[in-house]
Amino acid sequence: MKKLIFVAILPAVLSACASLNTPPLAAGEPVDAVKAKLGQPTATYASGQDIMLEYAGGPFGQYTHMARIGPDGKLISFEQVLSSEKFATIKPRKDSKQTVLSTFGKPAQQVHYASVDGDVWVYRYKEQNVWDSVMHVEFDRNGIVQAMVNGPDPERESRRR
Repeated sequence: MKKLIFVAILPAVLSACASLNTPPLAAGEPVDAVKAKLGQPTATYASGQDIMLEYAGGPFGQYTHMARIGPDGKLISFEQVLSSEKFATIKPRKDSKQTVLSTFGKPAQQVHYASVDGDVWVYRYKEQNVWDSVMHVEFDRNGIVQAMVNGPDPERESRRR
């Protein structure tokens, strides 16, 4: 009986997981339609002339979607931004807290390490869509990115005894 229940609900679970990666929006939709489909954003940021609507998956979530709205009030793009590919676009010694915030949204944590002379923002994500990981974005005192360091997520790593 348990196997039958598992087999019956497996397609629904897989469909729900697949929908996380499929944007329910099309470029050109008005901002009101975006908000009607996704709800109110968790935050809003300016990015040049565009507005970024953040849809965060929570402080321990590994997914944050950003909807880019152009000056005409229409959707330009909608993407899951916590990814290896997107983190690779950050330019140390050029990007700032503002550009990181408007690209990735709020970090899961803000920490201070003795070895870093500034803030460190921590983002949880799936490295290569497989491994539970964290990206540490290190800033100097002026809020400029100095380094990025990734590794396994200690909150999700199995504990060895």
